Amino acid sequence: MRNWKHKVRMAQWDRLRQLPAAYTQQLHELYDRDALPMDVRHYLSAWIEKQEWQRAARDHDFAMVLFQVLLENLDIQHSRFVQEESLLLQHNIRRYKQNFQKYLDEPCALANTILWFLEKEKEILQSADLAEQVQFLCVEPEAMETSSQRDLERKIAGLKNEVQCIEHTMLCLEEQQDEFDFKYQTHKMEAVVDEAVKKEQMKVLQLLVNRLNECRKSTLSDLSKCLDRTDDLIDILVKKELVEWQRRQQKACIGAPDNVCLDQLEKWFTCVAVCLFQVREFLGKLEELVGKVSYDNDPVKAQKPVLQRRADTLLKNLLKSSFVVETQPSMPQGKGPLVLRTNIQFSVKTRFLVKFPELNHSMKVNVSMDREAPQIKGYRRFNVLGTKIKALNMAESQSGGMVADFRHLTLKEQKSGGGGKGVSDISLSVTEELHIIYFDTVFELKGSSVELQASSLPVVIISNSSQQQSAWASVLWFNLLSLDTKDVLFFANSPAAPWLQFGEMLSWQFLSATKRGLNEAQLEMIAHRLFGKQQNYDTHKVPWSKFSKENTPDTFWVWFDGILVMVKTYLEDLWREGLIMGFVSKGKEKSLLKKKQRGTFLLRFSESVIGGITFSWVDTTITGEPDVKTVQPFTKVDLCQIPFHEIIRNFQILEAENIPESPLLYLYPNIPKDEAFGKYYSERSGSDSPYIKYIKTKLVFVSKENTLEARSPMSSDMAQGEGLEPMNGLSGEAAEQNGSPHPLQSPLETYQPDPMLSGSVAATEDDLLMYLNNPNLFVDSDLMQDELGLADFSLPGFSNCQPPQSCGSIFQ
Repeated sequence: MRNWKHKVRMAQWDRLRQLPAAYTQQLHELYDRDALPMDVRHYLSAWIEKQEWQRAARDHDFAMVLFQVLLENLDIQHSRFVQEESLLLQHNIRRYKQNFQKYLDEPCALANTILWFLEKEKEILQSADLAEQVQFLCVEPEAMETSSQRDLERKIAGLKNEVQCIEHTMLCLEEQQDEFDFKYQTHKMEAVVDEAVKKEQMKVLQLLVNRLNECRKSTLSDLSKCLDRTDDLIDILVKKELVEWQRRQQKACIGAPDNVCLDQLEKWFTCVAVCLFQVREFLGKLEELVGKVSYDNDPVKAQKPVLQRRADTLLKNLLKSSFVVETQPSMPQGKGPLVLRTNIQFSVKTRFLVKFPELNHSMKVNVSMDREAPQIKGYRRFNVLGTKIKALNMAESQSGGMVADFRHLTLKEQKSGGGGKGVSDISLSVTEELHIIYFDTVFELKGSSVELQASSLPVVIISNSSQQQSAWASVLWFNLLSLDTKDVLFFANSPAAPWLQFGEMLSWQFLSATKRGLNEAQLEMIAHRLFGKQQNYDTHKVPWSKFSKENTPDTFWVWFDGILVMVKTYLEDLWREGLIMGFVSKGKEKSLLKKKQRGTFLLRFSESVIGGITFSWVDTTITGEPDVKTVQPFTKVDLCQIPFHEIIRNFQILEAENIPESPLLYLYPNIPKDEAFGKYYSERSGSDSPYIKYIKTKLVFVSKENTLEARSPMSSDMAQGEGLEPMNGLSGEAAEQNGSPHPLQSPLETYQPDPMLSGSVAATEDDLLMYLNNPNLFVDSDLMQDELGLADFSLPGFSNCQPPQSCGSIFQ
């Protein structure tokens, strides 16, 4: 374990170079792309790993700086190769630099690309680390076997044993036939005259023929039983195990943690195929024996053709089901699999589950699109471009499976013949239009020739990156609900999703993106939002329109995905550790906090600001009553400037004595703030904090008994207007009536002032000044109770700020 911890501290590239062969192969596959050459990654590894690529992906100026430094580093590396007289490396570095020039106008795209490669490297390392830890701890990987699979293993073992017995029987049959044939030929050559001797010899020959006949009948019976057993096994493999794997693959495509490894299926399919080929050899041997010795009512002549047809049919059915799409089509930097964009490369991998080494590189796979496209008006048609033909081989699979890995395919929309004239009035949006990619090959071995075809799950094809979110919603919905993987008209009459399935799918999105799903309480809040307050949500269903169409553009899915993207981009560590309660209603939030000590706070997602997160804490009024306060949601505008844990760390109030005080003391239920978030804090704090400008302009304000003033070291800057944003009305979080929001009408529906805080005193000048000093702070919803009165406040000392505007609603 000490070695493993030591490796964690090593540079990422150094760790990758020390991985076992299986993971090194993954690394080679990753860098088998032109976007970031492995040479550049290797020679500039230390520099690359020290840069803030995530920031560069969002900040054009910063990205441009890194772009220029990258080119300078390539020049430096080129000079070293000149001194070393390494002509080939000089040439490569110069070519790489020329290729990078295409990012001159889009340096953020380069940052995104490098960031993507670094993330993929981390995934490879995590897989390797897990395998090493399991091996060190002598922990067996979790067994995926079920009782049905164990039963299948026993049946396959029984089939193999039966085939071995038949093989022995065939040897005995051949020996018996040889004995009969020898004695019969001897009898004919001797030309015995003595009738008694001749009769005795004929009795012996008849006995041998009878024995031979019985042995042939027994062998044929054994072969028939073997084919019965094989038929039963193929039925289980094709109609149960393969179907279950396909369903697991559908779910895994949308984030489910299901096992989609094909190695076990390959083992079973190959074993059954081997047995069938042996049976066909036995039948061929019987035909050969009959050619040498036959007689009246020979059972082989009557039964062999029937058995041959059965064996050929079973083999054909097995082979046709053995060709599958192992890895569904996906773009390297897409939102998920099955969403493809025209003119952007995508990859897809097919696999043949009957693994015969002699077929390595001999079966060619051809790619095509939409052979039987539906006759719908406006339905688009596409051509597949790129390397469309590849051979199935064992080199491109870590487990040695027979695969064809297509990595450089693109789609181009056909200019004509795209279904402009249709026989159907069905209308589908671009992101509801489903397409299927087909793969064809031919199996030829030992006299058997079978045409095979595999097909992808339906893909959604977009032409603009802005369509990705909607396209992914369609992929989620189809693979959650459809068992017919070729139903391209699914969205013509899409079914509703049962809540239990729907909630599980939402949890998968977080689980796959952050390694932490949603708990029951979080799912209940989402159900509450969708259906209103109910005793039980199990029987409720979510229509497709409510998920992805109602209240466009701010649909339920846009709201949920906005949160998911924010968490993945800025809050993954905090979420994974369980520090963010996240999905909690305002009524629930208030009831939780009011029971806790002063300074207790929790973190939740905004219900109306797309991709927003806020925190609320409990304070006490002059009379000692609990008073829940909430800040305006923070979005990527804030989080790209300062990490959320630094916001929590530095959020302060300056009281009358000029003593800064954080109102955030205990993360709910009672964890000291620094204990919960301390390990994430920047090493530099105070005036040395790298986020000092944001902290002083956005997170610090002064509280006095009757007035509020800016009192930060940057107050002189603030007096000139720096750091103060235009005021369009107060912002905060409204609570639902009686702790229960109305059923979802719109993520941005109008909310009334918060009745939860109606017991507080009327808005004072202090409250308004507090808000003006810090737009992120919303102290009390009563500040909004007399919205028209806001414009009447006089604000001395804030002459350079825009005057407050009246606002009739509060952000949720």
